[in-house]
Order: sequence, then structure tokens, then C-alpha cells
Amino acid sequence: MARSLRLFEALFAERFIVANEPEPYRALGVRVCPDLLIEKGAPGGLHAALSAARTEWVFAAACDMPFLSREPIAWLSRCRSGQLAVAVVWHGRLEPLHAFWSRACLPVVEKMVRQGEPSLWALARAVGARFVSEDEWREVDPSGRAFANANTAEEAARLGLSFPRD
Repeated sequence: MARSLRLFEALFAERFIVANEPEPYRALGVRVCPDLLIEKGAPGGLHAALSAARTEWVFAAACDMPFLSREPIAWLSRCRSGQLAVAVVWHGRLEPLHAFWSRACLPVVEKMVRQGEPSLWALARAVGARFVSEDEWREVDPSGRAFANANTAEEAARLGLSFPRD
């Protein structure tokens, strides 16, 4: 996560973490914002991020994505013009946690999250997000490496990474 935060510092005016337990992140030196709507999963995390943001746009990324990089994020950023959100559809699945969301989405996101447990796909549709096709994305990230995630030592090894030991 420290690597991602360094990258975000170079790319964005603001960076913060959405987490309900701030202690594990204290040493990273960034603001930690809890969910405002409890037990709503990733949609609740997106709501918290949009609520906490001090900038017009939020780049939402999962903490388990070891291959976040400048070029794909910058490319995706250029797709925002005239949109409220922009996310990639990769192998038929939305990648909403490697996506840009405008703070203007907040009223719709808040209403839907308060009313139930919407999927991030449903939230993206509701705000009229631009869905970047897999073919478009392959031009910047041919293998979809940006979407890889590693939560265990086995997943890290599969990706050719060493998983940090506690």
C-alpha cells in the first residue's frame, strides 16, 4: 500500500484511505476515513470516499492491487471528460476499484446505498458512467495487469511477488 500511496502523491492533489480500523494505516501518514454507512461493503467504501474527498474527482483503488501505475491511471483520467464516472469492463466484469468517480455522484450513491445493498455495477449505471471496453483498455494495459490483486502469499507468488511478512 505504501507504494500505491507514493504513486498517488505524484498523481493527485489528495490521497486518503477508507478503512474502519485506522490503526494498521497510521504509520503511512495519510488520513484514514471510516465508512459513514456501516456494513455496506465496497459501495459503502465508495460513499465514504466521495464524502471525504476535498477534490472534484476520486480515483478509487483497491488496497490489494500491486500493479497500479502512472500510465494506465493517467489514460483513464483522460476518459473523464463530460462523465460522472469512468471504469473499465475487463473480461465482462466492471473494475470499479480502478476507476474515477466524480463527487457529483455522491447524491445518487448515497441514496442507493442507504436504500439497500447495490452493486458497484448498479451504482456506475445509475450515474451514467462511461464504461471503457476491454479492447480500448488493452491499448494501455494489454494483459489487464492493473487489475491483478494479491491478498495471500500464494496470490503474490502467482504474480511473481513476495508477500511481506508481519
